[in-house]
Amino acid sequence: MNDSTEKYPPNFIRSIIEKDIAAGKNAGQVVTRFPPEPNGYLHIGHAKAICLSFGMAQEFGGTTNLRFDDTNPLKESTEFMESMKEDITWLGFKWNEERNASDYFEQLYQFAEQLIREDKAYVDSLSADEIREYRGTLTQPGRNSPYRARSADENLDLFRRMRAGEFADGEHVLRLKIDMASPNINMRDPTIYRIRHVHHHQTGDKWCIYPIYDYTHCISDSLEGITHSLCDLSFEDHRPLYDWVLDELNMNCHPQQIEFSRLNLQYTVMSKRKLKQLVEDKLVDGWDDPRLPTIAGLRRRGYTPGAIRDFCRRIGVTKSDNNVQLMVLEHAIREDLENTAPRVLGVVDPIKVVIENFPEGEVMALGAANHPKDESMGSREMPFTRELYIDRADFREEANRKYKRLVLGGEVRLRNAFVIKAEDVVKDSSGEIVELRCSYDPDTLGKNPEGRKVRGVIHWVSASHGVPAEIRLYEPLFTVEWPDASEKDYIELMNPASLTVKHGFVEPSLVAAGVEDRYQFEREGYFCIDRNDSKPERLVFNRVVGLRDTWAKIEQQEDS
Repeated sequence: MNDSTEKYPPNFIRSIIEKDIAAGKNAGQVVTRFPPEPNGYLHIGHAKAICLSFGMAQEFGGTTNLRFDDTNPLKESTEFMESMKEDITWLGFKWNEERNASDYFEQLYQFAEQLIREDKAYVDSLSADEIREYRGTLTQPGRNSPYRARSADENLDLFRRMRAGEFADGEHVLRLKIDMASPNINMRDPTIYRIRHVHHHQTGDKWCIYPIYDYTHCISDSLEGITHSLCDLSFEDHRPLYDWVLDELNMNCHPQQIEFSRLNLQYTVMSKRKLKQLVEDKLVDGWDDPRLPTIAGLRRRGYTPGAIRDFCRRIGVTKSDNNVQLMVLEHAIREDLENTAPRVLGVVDPIKVVIENFPEGEVMALGAANHPKDESMGSREMPFTRELYIDRADFREEANRKYKRLVLGGEVRLRNAFVIKAEDVVKDSSGEIVELRCSYDPDTLGKNPEGRKVRGVIHWVSASHGVPAEIRLYEPLFTVEWPDASEKDYIELMNPASLTVKHGFVEPSLVAAGVEDRYQFEREGYFCIDRNDSKPERLVFNRVVGLRDTWAKIEQQEDS
C-alpha cells in the first residue's frame, strides 16, 4: 500500500513528526513499530493503530517494524502470530523487520542485572496480594516492601537463582526501585520480572522468568532505533516509566512515546478477553465470525482492505474519546463496493412465479450490464423462462398506493426484462401463498407499456436456471450501542437475531464466483462469497451491508 493519496488529514501526531524532522531530530528519520501481543486475533481497533503506525512512517519515507510482544507464554501462540501477519499483509502493509520481544530476552536480563547492581531494582518476596496492598491507592501513598533494603549482592544472587529455576511461580518478583509515594501508581516500584515455569512457543523451556511489557517494550523500541512509539491512551500514565527505564539505562536511542485515543465501535466489544470468551464458549463461529470486529471477521464478511483503511482515516487521530457509530464503517464499504461490485440478481426469500403466456421449455437470453456507470465491467446474459422466482416481500394481495411492487391485478417491471401482471395466487392448506400466476407483455422489453402505469421494478431469477444459495444476513452482535459501558454482563446483551440464514437463488453467472468475490444483489445489498463455507456446488453468501446509507445523508446535511 504505497498510494500517496492515502494520507491522514492533519493531526497532532503528524505535527510532532514534522517538527522533529524540521529540527533535524533522529537525523530526519521516521521509524515506527506495531507491537501486538499474540494472544488473539487483531480487530478493527488494531487496524486503526496499524494504519497509523505504518501510514505515518510511509508518509515520511520511513519504515515500520512488526514486533510480537511474546512476554506472556500462558496466553500466546504461533497461530495468533501467523493470523496477525496475514491480517497486516491483507490490509496492504509491509513491515521492515519482524522481531519478537523474546529475541531480546538475554539483553533484557543483562539490563536487569545492571539495574540491580546500581541499586535501582530488587527482588521482592511479598505475595501478589501483599504487593497490591503495599502499593496503596490513588489517594493513599504506597509503603516500602520489607525486602526493598536487600543488598545488591543478595538481589543478584536471588535473581540468578530465579533464572536457574530454583523457585516456584510467584515466590519472588523483580521490581524497580523508584518511589512508593509517587502520585502515579505505575511508578510505585513496578514489577519487571516474574517467575513462569511454562513452555514458550518461541524459546521453548530456556526461560522460566519473563519480563513485563512495560519494561520490555521501551528497551525493545530503543534497540530497534524506533523514533516514534505510537500507542493508545491507556499507556499515557505509563510514559514516565518508559522514560525512566531508558534514562536509567543510559540507552543511546530514546524513542518518543505518543498516545492517541483507542477506537470504540458501536454495537460490539473490543476486549481480546471478551472476544476470546465468545470464541471459546462457541457463542460465535470462531475468530473470523463475520459478526465480530476482528479483521479476519470483517474480511470474511466482505469488507475490503481499502474500505478499512479509508475508515481509519475518516475517524481521525485525537486524544479525545473515539466512540464511532457503526454506520461510519458501513459507509466506507458501501462507497468502495458502489464502484467496484458487479450488479447481479439474487432472490433471498423466494416465491415461485409462473408466466402462463410464456411458452413452456423456451429460454430467452436477456442482456444486462454488470455496472450501470462502468461500461468497462461488461455485460452478461440472463435466462428468462416460464417459471421464475421473485422475493416474497415484493408481492401483496392488497396494498396501498405507496407499495411500489407487485399486487394482485397490478403490473410491475422485472429488472432487465418485461412487465408482468399478477393474475392469481396459489395457496397451501395453511393459507400461505406458494405460487403466483402471472402474464407478461412481450412488447415491454426495454420500454414502458403505452397508456398503463407500472408500479415499480423488482428483481427475479429463472427457476430452472437459478443457482441455490445459502444467504446469511447479519445484524449487530449486541442489542445495545455500547455493551462495554453497560452494567449488565455483555453476554446477556447478545442479539439472538444477529444471524438469519435464508435459502434463496442467484442468477447462473454466479456459479463462477470466486472466494471473497463481492457483488451487489440489486435491491438487496452487497454480498460476498464466504471464504470458509462456500463451494461451487453449494454457494454461501454473506451480506456485507445493506444498500441504505444513513451516514452519507448526514455528511451531506453537514456540508450544506
